[in-house]
Amino acid sequence: MSPPSPGSHGARPPLSRERVLAAAVPLADAGGVEGLSMRRLGEALGVEAMSLYHHVANKDDLLDGMIDVVFAEIELPTGDDWRTAMRRRAVSARAALSRHRWAIGLMESRTSPGPATLRQHDAVLGCLRGAGFSVALAGHAFSAIDSYVYGFALQERGLPFDTPEQTTELAQVMLAAFPVDTYPHLFEFTTSHVMQPGYDYGAEFELGLDLLLDALERARSAQAG
Repeated sequence: MSPPSPGSHGARPPLSRERVLAAAVPLADAGGVEGLSMRRLGEALGVEAMSLYHHVANKDDLLDGMIDVVFAEIELPTGDDWRTAMRRRAVSARAALSRHRWAIGLMESRTSPGPATLRQHDAVLGCLRGAGFSVALAGHAFSAIDSYVYGFALQERGLPFDTPEQTTELAQVMLAAFPVDTYPHLFEFTTSHVMQPGYDYGAEFELGLDLLLDALERARSAQAG
């Protein structure tokens, strides 16, 4: 008897929670969580939708697992230098959210967080506490950094442009819609900054992140003193 072909039922790996989540995340990447249904997920896996309920209780449980997958992609803060570690983690978190835009707004919404989610939060607090942040200041720092990351990702997702060329084209259209002297500061900012060669809105992220980390370092030092 010849072995089963790669596309046959016999070659298909057994269904598991990990496999269900691995199929659900790219479906959400492509169409958002609103369009993600058990039926579509079952089709992607080549199984009946009812089979999925042996591995995820319902769509909320599915979302819990999917969010945990995203958290697992974020670099854990490690090393002796808290600022470098937290900077790398923030950059990694933004990158994960750019890959999984459906997750923006859901990262802190789950009431049944998975192990990767809990490990991420514990590692952040451990990094800050190890650097001398008080419990309260560690909480403030954690909140400030993640609010910045999530907020930037949300704003970036809503922008009506993706490339520097599109940015320039849109800026030219907007400027043409009103007299120069009506909004002089906006005109100056747009022509002197946004429309300059090489402008990339995404570069604002790390500049703002460094300002935030500088402020937290001052707060940490003042606390130690």
